[in-house]
Amino acid sequence: MPEYHRSLDIYQGYNFKKDKHTPVGFITGLQIAGEGLKADQRCKDPTDPSSDLAVVAVLSGVQWGTGVTDAVYLSGQISVVNRQSVAMLVINNLTNIDVVFQYSVFDYDPVAKKYFLAFHSNLTDMKGLLEKRGDDLNLSVADDASTEVQSPENYAFQIGIKPQPSAQVLSIATSVQAKITKAWGLKVG
Repeated sequence: MPEYHRSLDIYQGYNFKKDKHTPVGFITGLQIAGEGLKADQRCKDPTDPSSDLAVVAVLSGVQWGTGVTDAVYLSGQISVVNRQSVAMLVINNLTNIDVVFQYSVFDYDPVAKKYFLAFHSNLTDMKGLLEKRGDDLNLSVADDASTEVQSPENYAFQIGIKPQPSAQVLSIATSVQAKITKAWGLKVG
């Protein structure tokens, strides 16, 4: 089965340059176990660099197996305030593992000569559950600040999210024109 996997440019995410055409991505909304993380970083919208996006995280990578029950894996950089919240969640013994999130991955179309949404949640809240790896939840945050982009201070973060038992869709595109939606999650009952 095909897999969607992209390495994303953190530097371009924070310091958008119109003449650089590398893929970038952002988490624009994230709530873990009822704890809402703040969209406290401002980054340029690649499709309209004159406007800013309020983001929870600048993504360094995204992966999805494209199967209806496959987890979505997001890794990126979060602020100091969000790092503190995630670190508390990591050490807590969570009974609520609900996740609500929104994200957008942008790629550049060299034919159309512009950025487009390549993998995203359609500005819809996606409902998932923290993935388990053995006895541990797939959620982590670095103890030390990242050195790739030093200001604003940011920390590496990673999460794996399985779909809740409801029918949802994720959108994938390979160019400005070539777009599809794929099912994520199965409705039970």
